[in-house]
Amino acid sequence: MSSEEAARAIDLLGRVRYGRVATSLHALPFVAPARHVVTGGRVLLRLHAGFGYHQACLGSVVAYGADNLNSGAEHLWSVQFTGTAEPCEPTAGELALFGPPPRAADGEPFEPMYMRIAPQFVTVHSLDYSTERPPRHAA
Repeated sequence: MSSEEAARAIDLLGRVRYGRVATSLHALPFVAPARHVVTGGRVLLRLHAGFGYHQACLGSVVAYGADNLNSGAEHLWSVQFTGTAEPCEPTAGELALFGPPPRAADGEPFEPMYMRIAPQFVTVHSLDYSTERPPRHAA
């Protein structure tokens, strides 16, 4: 991965708060939503421990993706990082970047679990609608 592409991906990822982490669960592909922050060139994720999804991620190679595809912007982008997910204890500064966690997840008290991904492979894709409006799905 070029350092220029990695820097662009980090910049774009910093513009949104949520994405999706993908791994395999019982030999099947699995995707879960996660809150992220970017710090020190790594992606730090916060998931709800009560779902147990982190158990499939930790120590495994995962993909993490985020985008602005629903933003209505003229310049759309999608970023994906692939790397090994490791458990971590965020610093006070990193916790402040996350902001307060949700009160509940599916009606249960939210229990944060944190993991860090050191990107080994990065992809950035973009779509430019600056000369025409993107199609609307509903009238």
